[in-house]
Amino acid sequence: MAWYCSGATNNELIENLSNEGLIKNERVRRAMMAVDRGHYAPSRPYSDSPQPIGHGATISAPHMHGHACEYLINHLKPGARVLDIGSGSGYLTHVMARLVVDPSSNGPKGQVIGVDHIQELVDLATNNMRKSEDGRRLLESESVKFIKADGRRGWPEGAPYDVIHVGAAAQELHPLLVEQLRAPGRMFIPVNAETGQGSLTSVFGGGQYIWVVDKKEDGSIHKDKVFQVSYVPLTDEPK
Repeated sequence: MAWYCSGATNNELIENLSNEGLIKNERVRRAMMAVDRGHYAPSRPYSDSPQPIGHGATISAPHMHGHACEYLINHLKPGARVLDIGSGSGYLTHVMARLVVDPSSNGPKGQVIGVDHIQELVDLATNNMRKSEDGRRLLESESVKFIKADGRRGWPEGAPYDVIHVGAAAQELHPLLVEQLRAPGRMFIPVNAETGQGSLTSVFGGGQYIWVVDKKEDGSIHKDKVFQVSYVPLTDEPK
């Protein structure tokens, strides 16, 4: 089981995930090795399990972050533009920035925009990134930006995006997010199964599933449901 991969340090955690085949891609392994989860998870940061970060939000288990990056990796190239919806702690935003931002001054200028609908979480992510020299550099160069917004509407000001990652479960595959994908581009999004005759529930038994959504070069859309998950919902700001 994945929780056997927990470690005493960030390096040990990522090595364990890699040795167990939960992280297969070398670029993903290096990016996760470079971002200390201890700066982002308030307790048991090197446990392979989700952790609460306040305001009803969580930081996902690290093996889920690895899965997300690996499904997106072919689009997470230096120079790519990424939208991270439900950025929460800022951890995965930082990891993806390691994949798309070339540190050399002459390299392509990728950017990751993290969106959350709770200002305290936007502040938390920003402060977490400031705990490392690499994080401060990414913020100061605006290679990473955190914005308060309704993630269900995406962030059209920065579109189109090569990658959209959604870190909370949507009630539907929001058309506005698909519109903001570049062609070609890919989205990784947990979606609640529908109810009713002939629905996803009748086929998959209900619950949430990760959908991988590809926008092809000709603008056509291809969707795959890949595995069942349990995420906090993508909702309005708590009253």
